[in-house]
Amino acid sequence: MGKITGFLEYERKDEAYLPVEERIRNYKEFTKPLPEKTLKEQGARCMDCGIPFCHSGCPLGNLIPDFNDAVYQGKWEKATKILHATNNFPEFTGRLCPAPCEEACVLGINEDPVTIENIEKQIAETAFKEGWIKALPPAKRSGKNIAIVGSGPAGLAAAQQLNRAGHHVTVFERDEKPGGLLRFGIPDFKMEKHIIDRRLAILEEEGIQFKCGVNIGHDLKAGELREQFDAVLLCGGATLRRSLPIPGSDLKGVVQAMDFLSQNNRRVAGIKDLGEEILAKDKQVIVIGGGDTGSDCIGTSFRHGAKSVVNFEILGKPPVGRPEDQPWPFWPMRLRTSSSHKEGAERHFSISTKSFNGDGNGNLISLTTVEVEWEQSPGKRPVLKEITGTEKEWPCDLALLALGFTGSETTIADQLGLEQDPRTNIKASATDFKTNVPGVFAAGDQRRGQSLIVWAISEGRQAAHYVDEYLMGHSSLPLKGEGDLPRV
Repeated sequence: MGKITGFLEYERKDEAYLPVEERIRNYKEFTKPLPEKTLKEQGARCMDCGIPFCHSGCPLGNLIPDFNDAVYQGKWEKATKILHATNNFPEFTGRLCPAPCEEACVLGINEDPVTIENIEKQIAETAFKEGWIKALPPAKRSGKNIAIVGSGPAGLAAAQQLNRAGHHVTVFERDEKPGGLLRFGIPDFKMEKHIIDRRLAILEEEGIQFKCGVNIGHDLKAGELREQFDAVLLCGGATLRRSLPIPGSDLKGVVQAMDFLSQNNRRVAGIKDLGEEILAKDKQVIVIGGGDTGSDCIGTSFRHGAKSVVNFEILGKPPVGRPEDQPWPFWPMRLRTSSSHKEGAERHFSISTKSFNGDGNGNLISLTTVEVEWEQSPGKRPVLKEITGTEKEWPCDLALLALGFTGSETTIADQLGLEQDPRTNIKASATDFKTNVPGVFAAGDQRRGQSLIVWAISEGRQAAHYVDEYLMGHSSLPLKGEGDLPRV
């Protein structure tokens, strides 16, 4: 695939960024697309490796060498069809995926891997620009009605697949617009929201109905939903946020990251009713949590005009390279520095927050930390140990808790009598996504727990196959890694 000697002739090239001082003035995307010639060369780097391990690295089973070769050959429409055969929304994954496919790239064993994610993004953007992505409603309808709860990537992927099978699909979303965390969690500087809207317009034109501002379990009881539809697919995500139960956690200025991010996305969208505003302007901000959500809080804080931004991570600083105990092609836990980190954040590892400190009037003014180490014992989980004498007080006006999610809300599960795992995720088979209640399925983060956008799309696509099979007795919808009919 690609050019036989391409990996020897061309070095990896990534998109460039606008300068920090320029990009933090607004919330727009700030990457500079590579020229077409360079993109073809990047596609040419894809090796004729015999066994493309990138397939196993990608939860969607994308046909990566095939679309890389098409890009190298300049056959962009062909690349578009190949990519959409396994991925409903490459314009999302091409911006937001951490690219496990690249960590599994054979070239990545001893060289920089192929720029798979960026090629994916540019295929999608070229397809939209050229008008190749069009609404294709099904030729006939089955007469079956399906309710999907949640309009994040899992719900949207399942909706498009089930609509293609001819079913009437209604997507229920409790927020004011569809998209889930794509819209109200991911900052606009990572993905502007017109990217979502142009895809939603196609889904609606294909016949999918969206009902927003409807909180299933409250505005409409889950039992009533089950009675009104032939099947229900739950894709509500893992929305319960992890707290930090330490002294002072109730002080004004201690804020959950997702409250901060979702409010800012609404602000950028021009929504006026935001409630009490959470702003980082002129504040000393500390972001607790070193993952993607923490990174998003950092970038947003700089765009607010924060006085300073510090990032805490309780885990030790990972190595820059692949750890010895995490061999190729597995996903390595190594140091990842995001564009937001590069905007000026001060990062600290192996540090634990002990208390939030107030001014006597309920306002946060500082927090106290201690350095920690992880004690390893063979066959046992690592144990966290505080290092005596390392306590430190940090001035802080705004502490953002980016500690991940613990599970999903239980209202729908309680109303339908659904089994849940210990983390309140809905129990559903990893094989056919069925719950213990006939006709009710679950997919995405609400089933597997907090995970990646590619896993959400993958589970949505696979769940659609089994919902279709449940309703019709058989299904021609693809499973993971299987090519769909050309739809662009």
